[in-house]
Amino acid sequence: MGRVTARRRASHVTPDETVTRPETLVVEEPLEIRVNGNPVSVTMRTPGSDVELAQGFLLTEGVIGHRDDVVTARYCKGPGPDDLNTYNVLDVTLAPSVAPPDLDVTRNFYTTSSCGVCGKASLDAVRQISRFSPGDDPATVAAATLKAMPDQLRGAQKVFASTGGLHAAALFGVDGTMLAVREDIGRHNAVDKVIGWAFEQGRVPLDASVLLVSGRASFELTQKALMAGIPVLAAVSAPSSLAVSLAEESRITLVAFLREDSMNVYTRVDRVV
Repeated sequence: MGRVTARRRASHVTPDETVTRPETLVVEEPLEIRVNGNPVSVTMRTPGSDVELAQGFLLTEGVIGHRDDVVTARYCKGPGPDDLNTYNVLDVTLAPSVAPPDLDVTRNFYTTSSCGVCGKASLDAVRQISRFSPGDDPATVAAATLKAMPDQLRGAQKVFASTGGLHAAALFGVDGTMLAVREDIGRHNAVDKVIGWAFEQGRVPLDASVLLVSGRASFELTQKALMAGIPVLAAVSAPSSLAVSLAEESRITLVAFLREDSMNVYTRVDRVV
C-alpha cells in the first residue's frame, strides 16, 4: 500500500534568512478503477481506503446501490518495477444482476484531485438520477449539534495536522455521533470514501445522517449526498449557486459557513431545530 505522506526538502525563506529543511507533504497518486476487468476511471487520490473510494464512486455514479451489488473488490497488478503490485489499480466485480457502467464517450471518467466531474465528456453525463429520496427523510438535527461538528472533524484530521494539504469528509448521525472520517487530497474522493464506508457497512441509504465537508459545498458534493440518500449536507465554507439549486430541487438541507456561533441554512431549514 502506498504511503499517505512523503518527505521533501524545501528552502524556507524569511526576510532574515533562508533555511533548507525537510517538509512533510501529502502523497498524490493515480488510482485506476476497473469494473469487471474493464477500465472505468482514473482519479488522483491520496492512497488509503481505496476499496471504499471505488465503491463510493460507483454508488454516486449510479452503478451500484446495495452491498450485494459487489462481489469482490481487489487490487490487481499495475505497471510497477519488476512486475510488482503498485496498489494503484483496483478491480470491482459486480454481481451478475448488476449492469456494468456504459463506457462510451459520455462517461469519460478522468478525474483530477480537484474536480470529480471535470472528466465528463457531456452535460448529460454530469447529472445522475438517485434511487433514494433523502427529501422524504423526516429526521431533524439540533443547531447546537451541527455547530459542534467542525471541531470534531478538525480533531480527527490526523494527516492534515502534519501536512496542511488534505480535505476531509465526515458522516454523523443527526444525534451528533461521528460515524466515519476520511481524508484525501481531493474533496470528492474524501466524500466517496466515507460513502464507500457506509456502503461496506450496509448503511446506504444514509437515513438520519449529516455529511460534513471541510471546504465548500459544490454541485458534485451535493449530488453525491443525494445519490447516497443523505438528508443533510454541511460545509465549513461557501456553497455554490448550483449546489443550492440541486439541494432545493432534491429537498436536501444544505448548511454552509458552519461555525461555533452561526451558520447559513440555504434549503430545508425546517430540519434544523
